[in-house]
Amino acid sequence: MPKKNTKTIAQNKKAFHDYFVIESMETGIELCGTEVKSIRNGRVNLKDSWCSIDDGELYIKGMHISPYEQGNIFNRDPMRVRRLLMHKREIMRLFGTVKQDGYSLIPLSLYFKGSKVKVQLGLCKGKKLYDKREDMAARDAKRDMQRAIKERSRG
Repeated sequence: MPKKNTKTIAQNKKAFHDYFVIESMETGIELCGTEVKSIRNGRVNLKDSWCSIDDGELYIKGMHISPYEQGNIFNRDPMRVRRLLMHKREIMRLFGTVKQDGYSLIPLSLYFKGSKVKVQLGLCKGKKLYDKREDMAARDAKRDMQRAIKERSRG
């Protein structure tokens, strides 16, 4: 997770429901000025986004950044493909893992670190339907236990 001097902008909660997160890492992202202003207003959606490696470079696809209201001609396409900034060696390591083992690269969150926008990228393995049901059952059981403890402490 991001450190103390950071401000989380958006989280991809669906990713934690659909995938097992094996490893997470921090990457930079290449943005234009109006996109950063729109992100500062919290107008970003990571829900259906994913990452791919093309020609040795890492790209984020499916991330929606709403156009900035005062941006007029400087606004870019909200769904455009954006480059992620990472060392070549790390990209090649991820490329090998994704190709061999069937993992996916999924953006988990977007946050400010100082004045820079960073993406928390997760190396993820897809969950099967029974894994999702198991997680939901465990969450329900935990909620029921908390409710019972709360009732017992009142009575």
